[in-house]
Amino acid sequence: MAIVSEPSSTDRPADDQRRRKMMDAALTVFLRFGFRKASMDEVARAANVSRQGLYLHFATKEELFRASVAYFFDATLADAEAALADAERSLEERLVAAFDTWVGRFVGALGSDAADLAAATRELVGPEVAECEGQFLEAVEEALGASGLAAAYAPAGVTGRQLAETLYASARGLKYGATTREAFVEGMSVAVRVMCLPQREAREKPTKPSLRPEGDRPRKPRRAT
Repeated sequence: MAIVSEPSSTDRPADDQRRRKMMDAALTVFLRFGFRKASMDEVARAANVSRQGLYLHFATKEELFRASVAYFFDATLADAEAALADAERSLEERLVAAFDTWVGRFVGALGSDAADLAAATRELVGPEVAECEGQFLEAVEEALGASGLAAAYAPAGVTGRQLAETLYASARGLKYGATTREAFVEGMSVAVRVMCLPQREAREKPTKPSLRPEGDRPRKPRRAT
């Protein structure tokens, strides 16, 4: 379910190009400065609109933040789900692409006040973001189940949801440990490759050729005389 902010009487439809431009600019400003240091004036300049024009759409900085986060997570979730559903790619490629879309894009994008931004997110839209994260994990779980990989771990008592959460934990660790987005993708590729090993081994396991002609039956041994 999308994150929805309370609309003001002057709000335009969500697909309004001008409004989206403002939210794009706001995301850039919030990521760079954090929530407290970001100003409506800075967002207006980044969006190339007047301060009054920005306030016609968003009455407060809190409202702008909520709308921008909603806009970001809706778009990101759609992109991640599309990556997971791409039938032209292998499961490993789809998983890496989905986690890069959901987490990797933050690597190198956060400014010096990332802690302030995280705190504002928890305070203003925490439950809604948690709901979106749950939807993302559900999409990953479904992809793991549809591929048959989750079934390979069932004998060990590991569920598809636990596999999805393990990959998410790896992605969050790489988010702070990787210095570049390329490094994130490389590290995530390793984590996904390890998890998909049972499927890879089953696919690459050679089959022993039969030495007997097809349809030939083994002969019974002769009795000793």
